[in-house]
Amino acid sequence: MAAITAARQGAAVVLLEKSTDIARKVLASGGGRCNLTNTLNNEAFVKRFGRNGRFMIPALQALDSNGLRKFFETIGVATQALDGFRVFPVGHQADTVKNALVKELEKSEVKVLTGHSAQKWLIDEHGIFGVSTANGEIHASRFVLAAGSKSYPALGGSDDGYRLAVQAGHSIAPLYPAMLPLICRESWVANCRADTIGKAEIRINLPEAKKLRVSGDLIFTNEGIRGPVVLDFAREITPLLEKYGEVPLLLNLTGGLNEEQIREKIKKRIGQFTEESIVNTLGGLIPQPLAKEICRLAGANAAARYRQLEGSIREKLVKILVATPLTIIGHGGFEQAMVTRGGVCLKEVDPHTLASKLRKGLYFCGEILDLDGPCGGFNLQWAFSSGYLAGISALK
Repeated sequence: MAAITAARQGAAVVLLEKSTDIARKVLASGGGRCNLTNTLNNEAFVKRFGRNGRFMIPALQALDSNGLRKFFETIGVATQALDGFRVFPVGHQADTVKNALVKELEKSEVKVLTGHSAQKWLIDEHGIFGVSTANGEIHASRFVLAAGSKSYPALGGSDDGYRLAVQAGHSIAPLYPAMLPLICRESWVANCRADTIGKAEIRINLPEAKKLRVSGDLIFTNEGIRGPVVLDFAREITPLLEKYGEVPLLLNLTGGLNEEQIREKIKKRIGQFTEESIVNTLGGLIPQPLAKEICRLAGANAAARYRQLEGSIREKLVKILVATPLTIIGHGGFEQAMVTRGGVCLKEVDPHTLASKLRKGLYFCGEILDLDGPCGGFNLQWAFSSGYLAGISALK
């Protein structure tokens, strides 16, 4: 986006790509469907990035989601938001996005050099004047560092961009894998893989993180948990996992019902089905495989009727439904992470131009900066918006 934007304004642009092909992560995004952006307004969009989100405002003002959709329309990619929120290319094929971008690079006369890995800045008393590659030196007056993050090394992710940023004098906020499945100590999760738990609530059971909680669809796996709510929350968990070695969670698997609401629902259910087992009674609230595991955790005989259970067991059942304990002990690392938490420190970059405050002629865009968002087109929108602003600013 930075290359196209600058070239459209008349700049002579060279794009260095260390892989043999460009936009490989675009092809993998959105499960191969390429969730380009979403329909949130800028204010709501920024809030989803947390405390660093306000840094994005100038870039979003330069190119918001509506502007991005219009851009893609001009290069032949129609978009749609069938659910009213997530925006995909019509046909839901990521290769239509990649092919259109490649065609626009050619049309804009951007010189694309694949197989060229930027290795080291060439710097003199006046600033950066070039970059060395295994294929030789390239000299220029402006440089945009859009090297992405460490996530998905199979698709080109690496720490190359961070290394170049440090060479230029910048500091890097600690890097953690984000947006990835999590591994649990508890083995019972493997028995609950068949069903998606809608509107599950997750909170971290640590004093320093008691305010952190999310809600969304959760999926149990052989080793732990995944699903949109887990992918979004992983960015909060991976730093704590590195610090403590394990992270205790409490899950509400009943769509956020409290203890009194659960008791009322159970009471209503057993009024209709007086002879059914407790596992079937709980099956009115949660999937039956999960109900069996909840009974086991509470020490309840799953074949017994609810009224046959001791009062203490019934109370334990209710409390576990509201706050099911789960212990995170690992994750798949940067190899499985879709994004990276951390990056080039924002205080060293001008948000209005994305120019380095430390090196004249250097600009940043995309995930290399200390910004990462949730699922739903947030990270791609930021990549395109920041690329657009960096391209315009570098030209000016």
